Amino acid sequence: MASLISPPAATRLRSIDALRGLVIVIMLLDHVRETFFLHHQVGDPMDVSATPPDLFFSRLLAHLCAPVFVFLTGLSAWLYGAKAGDRSATAAFLAKRGAFLIALEVIVVNFAWTFQFPPSVVYLQVIWVIGLSMLSLAALLWLPRWALVVVGVVLVAGHNALDAVHFAAGHVMHVPWAVLHDRGWIEVSDTLRLRTSYPLLPWIGVIALGYAAGPWFQPGSDAAERQRRLWTAGLAAVAGFVVLRAINGYGQSQKWAVQDDTLHTIMSFVNITKYPPSLMFLLLTLGLGLCLLVLIERAQSAAWVRALCVFGAAPMFFYLLHLYVLKALYLGGEAIWGLNQGKYFGVDGMASVWVISILLAVALFWPVRWFGRLKAARRDIAWLKYL
Repeated sequence: MASLISPPAATRLRSIDALRGLVIVIMLLDHVRETFFLHHQVGDPMDVSATPPDLFFSRLLAHLCAPVFVFLTGLSAWLYGAKAGDRSATAAFLAKRGAFLIALEVIVVNFAWTFQFPPSVVYLQVIWVIGLSMLSLAALLWLPRWALVVVGVVLVAGHNALDAVHFAAGHVMHVPWAVLHDRGWIEVSDTLRLRTSYPLLPWIGVIALGYAAGPWFQPGSDAAERQRRLWTAGLAAVAGFVVLRAINGYGQSQKWAVQDDTLHTIMSFVNITKYPPSLMFLLLTLGLGLCLLVLIERAQSAAWVRALCVFGAAPMFFYLLHLYVLKALYLGGEAIWGLNQGKYFGVDGMASVWVISILLAVALFWPVRWFGRLKAARRDIAWLKYL
């Protein structure tokens, strides 16, 4: 396996690429579920009494993806700026790439999900919110680091205080509030609606905290000290989740309760809200993400870490490629076997979803590795850096 993997990036970057690679492979599992297991759709929060444990925990695992990826986007932005040595250039890059990602979501990603042109519905999802978060960070990075931390903590911890605020369609605040905090529908015309699946406000906090963590990874920094800080922050976040969740305190509207058995009680305890991400959601996922970053950094010479770096070095290419591959597989399966799950084509159980995900990850390794090498070799092609 080692011979198939590109030479690793610099030591301080390998763990970041590997963690990014891990979460997009987990994302692949969730999107395979959404493609071939749609006849067992899950809500948010998931219904503990009605959702089988294998489906519940597979979905729960995918909760790691967006928070870790947005945090690493902020961290990578700091590293880009440290290398460029110019805050203005960093802000300009973030603004341009953010705008590019927003356009990509609306035009390319949405079509991969709906296969409808012109679309009647545009789903504004994770790529959209990363783009908007980058635009926000382009403005926020001028703040001193301590102020950036304050902004991040206030947005992550404080946005749930706004959960009761709603604005009806037609109100002047309906559209901006639907984008910022209140997941909902925006009626553009009689034939077009927008769905703000990922409200922005808490994600600005996550990307700001990622950027503020950047100095821990600066060249020449002490690895042991960095790992201690990451470990401390990660465990503190997880502990904060456990304490606040145990008392059904602030930060999660969906309360947990003792169920008929231990497994379902655990499911109730970790059943947390993603849209928008509650404080409980972000404490648990970011806490685990920081701990994973430490563990990956300590194992950075392992073949599996270098393999994950291949995916993490070209995440946007992987994202776009896997969406269209999944759509092609679904349409092909439907054409061959028909709608074998009611009004859907799909598989019978989550075990099949896991098998398909593993096979696809292996199959996509080679084109992603090819693109990552192209991106590294052709620095003269400016648009490649946006993917």
